Amino acid sequence: MKEKIDSNNIPHHVAVIMDGNGRWAKRKGAARIFGHKNAIQAVKDVTEGCAELGVKYLTLYAFSTENWSRPKIEVEALMQLLVSTIRGEISTLQKNNVRLQTIGDTQSLPRICQRELSEAMELTKNNNGLTLVLALSYSGRWEITEAVKKIATEVKKGKVDPDKIDQQLVSDNLNSHFIPDPELLIRTSGEMRVSNFLLWQLAYTELYMTDVLWPDFRKQHLFGAINAFQKRERRFGKISEQVKS
Repeated sequence: MKEKIDSNNIPHHVAVIMDGNGRWAKRKGAARIFGHKNAIQAVKDVTEGCAELGVKYLTLYAFSTENWSRPKIEVEALMQLLVSTIRGEISTLQKNNVRLQTIGDTQSLPRICQRELSEAMELTKNNNGLTLVLALSYSGRWEITEAVKKIATEVKKGKVDPDKIDQQLVSDNLNSHFIPDPELLIRTSGEMRVSNFLLWQLAYTELYMTDVLWPDFRKQHLFGAINAFQKRERRFGKISEQVKS
């Protein structure tokens, strides 16, 4: 799969909805957290694969605002897993020149999670290879709502003319303003929805859905998704003749 990839047509930003951990665990007769623990290898594989190909941004939908409504024991286990994973992967991030960033309402995370994330981002801030973005306590509607609040505040202060509000101003006020829109979105486990993820940014993103459950997702699956992406014609509202000319 990797050999078939055109190195001149690599997406700058790949986003992933990591789905299927619970079903993977259930098929093995285990608790849901067992699936989350075994998903760590998939994260490593995809991160390494993106770094190898020269992808500049990889955004992983790690925990949504809706996930807070899951059973308390699962949420607590997920938070503990997040902390232990970050601690254990710092050296690997450094070795592979990966910079860690986050989007989402991270202030709602437990303080220990906030501290580990802050330390990891500080330690990797000078890395200039792949930027790994974790979407934590994140949802697209939350992000857009927060952007609207910021702009409304500036309008109220007289700093922004309502007639001057355009798409760029909205983008500039998003929580994810520091990363480009993704060219490719991958969703695992066969589900056919975007689940409140990067709603503003996905306007012209290519969607790739696979039946593979996230704990089983590996580099070859990533390379297959990018192969499929490269075979598509991205028209952005134009017709084929305009794109090819």
